[in-house]
Amino acid sequence: MELNEMLEVSILLDYYRSLLSDRQKEYLLEHFEEDLSLTEIGKKYSVSRQAVYDNIKRGIKILRDYEKKIGFYKRDLELLSQLKELKKDFTMKKLDEIIEKNF
Repeated sequence: MELNEMLEVSILLDYYRSLLSDRQKEYLLEHFEEDLSLTEIGKKYSVSRQAVYDNIKRGIKILRDYEKKIGFYKRDLELLSQLKELKKDFTMKKLDEIIEKNF
């Protein structure tokens, strides 16, 4: 998995971790945030490396499905972009437009 994908998963975990099963959440957090290997996680939970891999793979798919359906991360990126543009050339009118569009 490349760095951009790892960053994406970490960000999506921040948004949607509470929607995962306890086991998926634990495996994903330990793998992506604590940088534990699949083997280390497997030993910790007395399961095979393959079981850890399968749970992580399913967990990533679930996170991406939630983002596709709910879109919190995409929405926040769009809002950040609008705010950066506003910072370059602030007017109350532009601020009001951003507020109206997003809230």
